[in-house]
Amino acid sequence: MEYRRATLGDLESLWNANIAANPDDPRWPRWKAEYISYHLDGKAATFAVVDHGSPVGEGTLLFSPECGAVGGRTELADGASTANVNALRIRKEYEGQGHISALVRLMEQHAREHGIKRLTIGVEAREARNLAIYLHWGYREFITAATEDGELVLYYAKELNE
Repeated sequence: MEYRRATLGDLESLWNANIAANPDDPRWPRWKAEYISYHLDGKAATFAVVDHGSPVGEGTLLFSPECGAVGGRTELADGASTANVNALRIRKEYEGQGHISALVRLMEQHAREHGIKRLTIGVEAREARNLAIYLHWGYREFITAATEDGELVLYYAKELNE
């Protein structure tokens, strides 16, 4: 298994799979265009879990408050010292094997190397398992709650050590 900064080919593959898995949701093609644009212009960095050359999982660091998922909330990403961990996904058959944890560690290291001092992460309130994982990773400082797409999302932060 390989954990790396996503290539454009990885992004195309990951987003095409997400769109195929959600064929009746018109947001996915829009999100694909947004996230690839963010990746290209430096507003975000996407990382991939790759198995035998094929991306099977992903996570994105959103740096800019201009990113749609951040929505101008500088407490989540301020374009300088705070970034948001977003879009953590992995194919079902790879769940529970530690791949997302390894990817998040890579993302945290990348953030540190680029001057980010604090990371934030959001979790839907109904996702108790994910919340427990995020707390285990050290995202323990509650920041805010917001209703997004009809779901209550809780945001937590973690200070990155040097």
